[in-house]
Amino acid sequence: MTSTQVTVGLGLITALAVGSQLLASLLRVPAILLLLPAGFTAGALTDDVNPDKLLGQAFSPLVSLAVAVILYDAGLGLDLHQLKGHTRRVVVRLIWLGALVTWASAALLAVPVLGMSLSAAVMLGAILVVSGPTVVGPLLGFVRPTERLQRILVWEGTLIDPLGGILGALVFHGVLAGEQHSPATQLGKFLGSAVVGLAGGAAGAAVIRLLLRRLDLGEVLGTTVQLATVVSVSAACDAFRDDTGLIAAVVMGMALANLPGLNLSARRPFFETLVSLTIGVLFITISATVTPQSLRHVALPTLGLVAVLVLVVRPLVALLSTARTEIPYPERWFIGWMAPRGIVAAATASTFSAALVGAGVDGAQDILPATFVVIVATVMVYGLTALPVARFLRVRRSARSRPLLVGGGPWVVELGRALRSAGLDVLMWAGLDRERRSIEEAGLALAPGELLAAATGAGAELEGITDVLLLTDEDDFNALAAMTLKETVEGPVHRLEPPTRSHGVVAPYTDGEALFGPGLNRPELARRYAGGGRIVTHRVDGAIPAGHDVLFLVRPDGRLTAVTGATAPAPDGGDIAVLLTPSAPAPSAAGPAAAE
Repeated sequence: MTSTQVTVGLGLITALAVGSQLLASLLRVPAILLLLPAGFTAGALTDDVNPDKLLGQAFSPLVSLAVAVILYDAGLGLDLHQLKGHTRRVVVRLIWLGALVTWASAALLAVPVLGMSLSAAVMLGAILVVSGPTVVGPLLGFVRPTERLQRILVWEGTLIDPLGGILGALVFHGVLAGEQHSPATQLGKFLGSAVVGLAGGAAGAAVIRLLLRRLDLGEVLGTTVQLATVVSVSAACDAFRDDTGLIAAVVMGMALANLPGLNLSARRPFFETLVSLTIGVLFITISATVTPQSLRHVALPTLGLVAVLVLVVRPLVALLSTARTEIPYPERWFIGWMAPRGIVAAATASTFSAALVGAGVDGAQDILPATFVVIVATVMVYGLTALPVARFLRVRRSARSRPLLVGGGPWVVELGRALRSAGLDVLMWAGLDRERRSIEEAGLALAPGELLAAATGAGAELEGITDVLLLTDEDDFNALAAMTLKETVEGPVHRLEPPTRSHGVVAPYTDGEALFGPGLNRPELARRYAGGGRIVTHRVDGAIPAGHDVLFLVRPDGRLTAVTGATAPAPDGGDIAVLLTPSAPAPSAAGPAAAE
């Protein structure tokens, strides 16, 4: 290909990747649902996106390194200390028991259904073990299941991707070793691959930890150091022993996530952007390598395999994993109806199948097209049916808002009590011990841990939160937290208005609507409260009492609407208004909150 064709091809791949993700975001569907057909169609209609022609022999190593970056990022979310409570047993079972049952079932079915050799079928079964948060997350965001279901499925998807990558790499080396004649040689190569990956991951984690703790690196350079180390260590491991870089990448991420004294949450936004682009490009290029001819004899048999995986294997895994637990049966059945495959399945299939074909493994040429069909079919099945199934099983979360109030001042605690009295499930967080004690003494739920680490990590600490209200006395903290949390919280993130535009380092210069009406900024709220003003609730059945300021409206269906500097929602009959009274509060306006 000419340099012009290569340039056009790379530009087209990037445009298709980002365009598909943008359209999927607007349609509120998983991006994979558009990425795979876009890449397949482009590959069938033009040679410009054919990665074999664009990159030649460099394509497979680049896919391996790209997957290493994705798995490292996923490994950073595996803080195992956060996996606790009643979900731990179910998640652990879904990981090890689900992986074994799915692997064995897919491998045994692939031999008669797809006509593969046992070696190729075992490899396909290992590939199909993974699910992935990049697919599960958008589906759950659309369905909005109960918080317990959300936590279980998010943790399963987060853990199974990197662990499935490890399993795939180990099985790959086991299959290649199986082509040798000496059992001792087979076992030696298998164990050697594991040792190389583990040693490389441990060394890479040590280098990253040393550099980040000993050197004063900013966010950009610190993130660059991580990226360079992951790519370098993964490439070195692959050069020493094929495809051990995936093991090293996951080990690096998991080690750094669980080592004390190193918080990488603030450095993850760049990785999230890089991973998002990498996922889009990989899906486009990998699906472009799947030709209509390769699907001709694989598509229908693979659909039969998908039917067994969806209708039999996954429900069986869910029932076994939730046995003798407090999970109600409707939630167990929904867990059994959520196992789409994602990017790691596609990338590992692309990486491993080419090497197995080169090694002469019978049926290896069908691994990638079969995986492609499984991904498309499972995403379509679950994407189109998850919401109706959740409604039928009645496992969706209530439409009622669940606000998170950040701050522990007296008026903030009173606001939390008022919102709770209006029927909302209120969660609060404060940094000072005395403020946390006052929240607990008021009987309000207190969010555990560190706020920003919980929001930016993968521990699902803020799942179920619909609104964030930043109400601390530090304007700059409110502004910085708003910038961070708006990327991780589904609903609106509001903060108090600073006193003037000249106050503070950050607060005056950040975007976003400030809470409450004109002039009702942080100092004014504190002054009004110190002067005897109180926060009360009032059921709207006429006019708002004179002299009272409306702060929030709780609609009859439980939705919370905030008054901001730009919008002042009109109260309707049946609403509950949360009001700030004047300095001499009128007892007639006091609702349930005032009685607490």
